[in-house]
Amino acid sequence: MSKKVLILSGSPRKGGNSDILCDEFLRGAQDAGNEAEKVFVRNKKIAPCAACYYCRDHRGECAIRDDMAELLDKMQAADVIVMASPVYFYSIDAQMKAVIDRCLARWTNIPDKEFYYIVTCADTDREAAETTLACFRGFAVCLKGAKEKGIVYGTGAYEPGSVRGSRAMKEAYEMGKNI
Repeated sequence: MSKKVLILSGSPRKGGNSDILCDEFLRGAQDAGNEAEKVFVRNKKIAPCAACYYCRDHRGECAIRDDMAELLDKMQAADVIVMASPVYFYSIDAQMKAVIDRCLARWTNIPDKEFYYIVTCADTDREAAETTLACFRGFAVCLKGAKEKGIVYGTGAYEPGSVRGSRAMKEAYEMGKNI
């Protein structure tokens, strides 16, 4: 059965290591016949959440008028959500954090999703990615019926493009293909 896959590339660099792995996941998902789309978050205008709770009183509509409403629509429509970020000081990057926080407007409308995570870091030890994964998992645990399905670790990837030819490239493709 074909699935609708949304890949959120939180990389601040187009063609950065986590973005490259997103492309491989996308290729695998499409090769398997799924409807898949990658959103390069940096290209979207997404302001930080103001915690004004306008959304609570306006049926999930946010007071901030930017690209987040479109992204929330895509998240609601997806069967599978892939979240990708490089490790920045043992956490997710600002682009992905803004997306997660802005989900406040409609987080209860994003149930029953399958989640995959892509994490890249210069460190060769997977443990360096655990706090970043905790951020992703903290978001997903708030969503009813969320299921973690897989993780791609792009470790030892510092210079842009250094993830090419790595085991993570194959894992990203195969994970996308096998959703």
